[in-house]
Amino acid sequence: MCVRPWDLITHNGGLPSSWVKRFLPLIRGSGRVIDLACGDGRHTQLLLSFGHQVLALDKNEHSLSVLKSRFHATDLKNIEVKTIDLETDIFALQETQERFSGLVVTNYLYRPHLGEWINLIQPGGVVIYETFAVGNEVYGKPSNPNFLLNQNELIGFFSISLGWSIVCFEQGKIDNPKPAVIQRICAVRSPAIGLQLLDE
Repeated sequence: MCVRPWDLITHNGGLPSSWVKRFLPLIRGSGRVIDLACGDGRHTQLLLSFGHQVLALDKNEHSLSVLKSRFHATDLKNIEVKTIDLETDIFALQETQERFSGLVVTNYLYRPHLGEWINLIQPGGVVIYETFAVGNEVYGKPSNPNFLLNQNELIGFFSISLGWSIVCFEQGKIDNPKPAVIQRICAVRSPAIGLQLLDE
């Protein structure tokens, strides 16, 4: 039996997002990967298992302390953990010269800086994004429109004119791990021609 890295990972009794698992192998290169609004690190651990160096960002200090406690000292050499308010007027990473191989975001939305996060990705880099959409209020939180994507909204941030190729985009209702309405995308900062896609 083949044991995949994510089969060994738990997150408060759960597993990493199936969307992230599906497209993570597309992230290549030597640059770091951002785990944005990382919580206690379910995707940080997954990224490490694929050999990536990770910049883990969150404003919740308790979650970040839990994240740090989950890893051995050797793993922590490949993780930079930053306590950062992702919703400040001046986005804390916008002046960095570093560009990243990938960006992973799940269950988080702050529209004013979404474009800035995407612009941190280098040519050939990958964005894997999944969060809640309008209609989710029927099933519970989040129900505030500020935290729910409008129909087709996410796809609008990845313009072909800016060099993005959309690998996959989905929106609608899911039943697992619980009923919700979501929107999710995987996009590569590269022309589609020559992109090595993944077999199901």
